[in-house]
Amino acid sequence: MQRYAVFGSPIAHSQSPRIHAAFARQTGVSMDYVAVEAGHGDFAAKLAASGVQGANVTLPLKEDAFALCAETSSRAQRSGAVNTLLRAGSGWHGDNTDGVGLVRDLTERHGLDLRQRRVLLLGAGGAARGVAPALLDAGIGELYVVNRTPARADALADAMGEPGRVHARGWDALPALGGFDLLVNATSASRGGTLPALPMGLAAPRSAAVDLSYGEAAVSFLAWARAAGCSHAVDGLGMLVEQAAESFLLWHGVRPETEAVYAALSGQGDALVTAD
Repeated sequence: MQRYAVFGSPIAHSQSPRIHAAFARQTGVSMDYVAVEAGHGDFAAKLAASGVQGANVTLPLKEDAFALCAETSSRAQRSGAVNTLLRAGSGWHGDNTDGVGLVRDLTERHGLDLRQRRVLLLGAGGAARGVAPALLDAGIGELYVVNRTPARADALADAMGEPGRVHARGWDALPALGGFDLLVNATSASRGGTLPALPMGLAAPRSAAVDLSYGEAAVSFLAWARAAGCSHAVDGLGMLVEQAAESFLLWHGVRPETEAVYAALSGQGDALVTAD
């Protein structure tokens, strides 16, 4: 049986093992998938010792994973971050399925039209880098990248290579930016309940807000979004399921159906079966 894993910190809360177990049963694929706690200091060693054929990578390791790869996909190269690893000979092939997962969730599951929308991206780390190219490819009008370290925002904006559409700002510039059609929280600050104050004026009357985290980690940002009057307040669970399906496709050559898995995880459908 082939082994797969998700690496990150913290990782105990991860739903990825349940998702991939459900996908494997659905498609008849024989695989073992586990969660591995790893940080910047021990990720490379734990990955090398794991014996996995492929892996997912979550916070805070997506840029570390990119650096470990012998080869990367074009979307990973654009983002400078990797969330999916596939063994390639003695090295690793890296891809990034976060962006396509987010766009699929927003457009197909939640029915949002992203074309020509004014978008605010909070954060400039691996999570933000993973979704920025896909948002641009989906046809948004403008992307404002805001980070507490302005140099990080500048670096992400420069990497996109579209200065007419992508703008970098520091956190203190938020009050002057006006309203956005879509607000994306790609920071890890809300995981500890420490999301910095956000001006209510960032939300326009028909704004949608999405946190790339899910569960308790997304509560504070989504509470702000509802208070600010956003018409949609979405956590990252749907994105998680969709990016997982894309990873599964890369590893096994078949894309599983996602709706029943998403419904079960979000409490809208039958519980996921945990054993055959």
